[in-house]
Amino acid sequence: MSAEAATHPVEAGSAPTAEPAPVRRRRKRHKDNGAAYAFLTPWFLGVFGFVLIPMGYSLYLSLTKFDLLSSPQWVGFDNYLAMWQDEKFLHSVKVTLTYVVTSVPLKLAAALLVAAALNRGLRALGFYRSVFYLPSLLGASVAVSVMWRQIFSGQGLLNQVLGIFGIRGADWIGDPRFALWTLVLLSGWQFGTPMLIFLAGLKQIPRELYEAAELDGAGRIRMFFRITVPMLSPVIFFNLVLETINAFQTFTPAYVVSGGLGGPIDSTMLYTLYLYRKGFSSLQMGYASAMAWVLFVVIGLFTALYFASSRRWVTYAD
Repeated sequence: MSAEAATHPVEAGSAPTAEPAPVRRRRKRHKDNGAAYAFLTPWFLGVFGFVLIPMGYSLYLSLTKFDLLSSPQWVGFDNYLAMWQDEKFLHSVKVTLTYVVTSVPLKLAAALLVAAALNRGLRALGFYRSVFYLPSLLGASVAVSVMWRQIFSGQGLLNQVLGIFGIRGADWIGDPRFALWTLVLLSGWQFGTPMLIFLAGLKQIPRELYEAAELDGAGRIRMFFRITVPMLSPVIFFNLVLETINAFQTFTPAYVVSGGLGGPIDSTMLYTLYLYRKGFSSLQMGYASAMAWVLFVVIGLFTALYFASSRRWVTYAD
């Protein structure tokens, strides 16, 4: 190229210089990111509008005295300190812990046993899965809770059946000795969701392990505890965490079965029910917000404890 051509600009209408490959890749990446953020915008709006901002406002309310009718008044940590002087609060903690440590093992045991039975190659497996999953599909709804109240009331279905055999049943809901256990049974009855998860996990266990153990003379019980449980431990861990969180947040059954009062004699006063009564019956929304944050921390501690202990008993296959 001559020196004269090098010093003169490119004439109009001439072909433009090709864009370098790194620039084209960077421009395409920015375009793809823009499209991804556009699709994620509804999710971001939901997280900020319905999760993070309400949580932040709830944390602020937990440090105030707020009755829903007047402006919040700052009181610092008074709500948190007042909990430890509140006998009903302490009682609700005791009732809730009792409910959690009994309902969760019962629910998981029922789910695992039924899943193991369904995994034996039964005919019409889809039908049986649907039947066992139906209670969980209904969920802890008001209709199910009303049905449960009708079954376990003094003149309910259970006592009518017992009466056929000459057995005089108790007022299961009206007696403080039994009221909480009716809620535990309701939770155990709705084992469909963990059952399906267990069933999926059981189908991933190689059959060769059972065949080798059977050749060595191992019985069914021994194979269950030596093969099934260790191989299924990640699924057990998942269900344990999920069901513990759900158990701590149980509200509808306790509200409906007890008539919203947590009776008799506060025997079904779960933590969430007492939180609701403080916030919407007593109009102590600041106190209720503090209770909600205590529950959030407790659930987080239980979850962290599960994860810390999982190193000793959860086995992940390579």
